[in-house]
Amino acid sequence: MKRVLLVFLALLLSFGVASAQYYPNFSKGNPLVIKRGFSKDALRCIECHLKKTPGIVRQWKESRMAHAGVSCYDCHVVPKSSPMASQCEGVRGTNIYTSPMVSPKTCAKCHPTEVEQFEKSGHAKLAAEPVVNKLVALWAKLESGVFAGNQPTTAARHSGCQMCHGTTVKLGPDHKPTLDSWPSGVGARYPDGGIGNCTVCHNRHSFDIAEARKPEACGKCHLGPDHPDIEIYTESSHGQLFATEGEKWRWDSAPDAWEPGDYTAPTCATCHMSGIGDLKTTHNVDERLKWDLMHKRSVVRSGARGDGEKGRKLMRKVCANCHSTIFIDSHFKKLDDSVQVYNFYYDKAFAMLQTLKKKGLLKKDKWSDGFQELYYYLWHHVGRRARQGAAMDGPDYAHWHGFFQLFQVFKDMQAIYNYRIKHNKIEELSHVMSSAPY
Repeated sequence: MKRVLLVFLALLLSFGVASAQYYPNFSKGNPLVIKRGFSKDALRCIECHLKKTPGIVRQWKESRMAHAGVSCYDCHVVPKSSPMASQCEGVRGTNIYTSPMVSPKTCAKCHPTEVEQFEKSGHAKLAAEPVVNKLVALWAKLESGVFAGNQPTTAARHSGCQMCHGTTVKLGPDHKPTLDSWPSGVGARYPDGGIGNCTVCHNRHSFDIAEARKPEACGKCHLGPDHPDIEIYTESSHGQLFATEGEKWRWDSAPDAWEPGDYTAPTCATCHMSGIGDLKTTHNVDERLKWDLMHKRSVVRSGARGDGEKGRKLMRKVCANCHSTIFIDSHFKKLDDSVQVYNFYYDKAFAMLQTLKKKGLLKKDKWSDGFQELYYYLWHHVGRRARQGAAMDGPDYAHWHGFFQLFQVFKDMQAIYNYRIKHNKIEELSHVMSSAPY
């Protein structure tokens, strides 16, 4: 018995020496060695970046990309004619041109269906529209403090809005992105014409499908006073089950094979994107929605924002995997009734706004006008919370953070409106104590 044990220990020791010699990954602290399945140029990138950015390479090593033989070279190398073409230190003087940016045009080489679906969604061109075209003056003149004497700056836009919404990526003389335009959010617009940023949900360089399926992926942007979707989810019964049971769920099933049983409650991805029942996976997050709950007045989605009537039918199919018909009917009646109540308040508020405008009873600077400030918060903050709380089963957000504050904001607007109509002038001092009701 002792002899057998000694032989076993000798074999184990010899394997340890051999593994250290031939399998350096087994030895902690030794260099990562990757040789199989990659071209000479691809290996050159891997070996260089293993020294320069080892964290990136080790993330990639564990990814499905690496397992499929997709390397840095396949995603970051671009034609010399590309507007984004530059040369990093490791390839300078060669015919290889790279870009630190990877646009959806590159992703589409392997994922054409996903990119096509994504480009039709509100996460693509529509996401960046407010930052690129609509609210530039707000960031430049107000949040940067120009009105108070500060020099113009893009700091507020750069650190906040564009990190979620995206912006137009600009290039410097070296064909690399300017420091104030990249990285950018989900609706990033790249110099090669690509629109969208896949890595917002599929974090580089692991691109883990499990990460995109967990609610935290959406919670990076869908949170806060104006669209507290992750908070609403956390409050909901779905979120409660995720919090208590989620660590036991199976997160790595193949696309279109991630079904109830792998999980006991849906995440954001389950309802809005994942394959479930007879529905296929989609990267168009508008596809299963009926109402536009983000803008001033809720209308049934149409045109670039989807097909709302079809969207309701698809979302009902999602719900039917776990809920009875009467439960589903009750939920959507709650949502539709809530939208009707919100629209009632909004229509009244908008009518007051138009009347004051015609009578010249609005300040030119709406951000120093109590009525116009409250109008903004009515739809952009409390109105969204009321509608989205109802849509995603968050009663505290539908009520206390939503309709309860909605009627208070509306009553303050009524008081200001009545004063201006009665006296035909703008009040010298508004009775509104805060411009940001939360």
